[in-house]
Amino acid sequence: MATFLVAHGAWSAGWAWKKMRPLMRARGHEIFTPTYTGVGERAHLAHKDLDLEAHIADVIGVLEAEDLKNVILVGHSYGGMVATGVADRAAPRIARLVYLDAFAPRDGQSLLDLQTEESRQRVYDGAKKEGEGWRIPPNPAPPDTSPEDLAWVSAHRRPQPLKTFEQKIRLTGAVDRLPRTYIYCKKIRPGDVFRQFRERASTEKGWTCIDIDASHSPNVTAPEALADILDGIARRA
Repeated sequence: MATFLVAHGAWSAGWAWKKMRPLMRARGHEIFTPTYTGVGERAHLAHKDLDLEAHIADVIGVLEAEDLKNVILVGHSYGGMVATGVADRAAPRIARLVYLDAFAPRDGQSLLDLQTEESRQRVYDGAKKEGEGWRIPPNPAPPDTSPEDLAWVSAHRRPQPLKTFEQKIRLTGAVDRLPRTYIYCKKIRPGDVFRQFRERASTEKGWTCIDIDASHSPNVTAPEALADILDGIARRA
């Protein structure tokens, strides 16, 4: 049995991994899916100064409070920023770091640094028009999301505090010594911001690359396929 800890994506929360929890437990694993401050069931705690550091602290708090060790840490999308910070600061507790179609920053980079100028401008325009200057409205769900899942996801997504995208991560280098896996979602890729990380992972030492025939959020649209991949990672480890 392996222990998985998930750093979820932007606008999301632990609820987005609802389909995955029984699938992973049926395969003999434990899975923790905490929610960051300011989103999901913790949306009432959102404020304009909430940043990436706060979300890193949220997940480190779960590691410490649950006394989790030998953990497979999974970062999805924006959660790659969070998981990178967590792994760098709590490396002795982490067995492997898994990026699921996620941002994989280097020291001194923010999420916005890793996007195109056009994408950055859309973020700021959205926050200005719909979020009082500090809340980013959600991106559209992938077009292959079923009507039922689209209704579920749309009802629960919440705006993301802008500073979580703006703050530059500070790393010691410990994360680079951990074994890392990049799971690249290869289905429906307009404006593919994540290809750069898949290419990095395929050329640098310390990485394993896996492609999944799914769009950006397989925890919603392809949970069985994702559970099989995560189970395989645990068994190989």
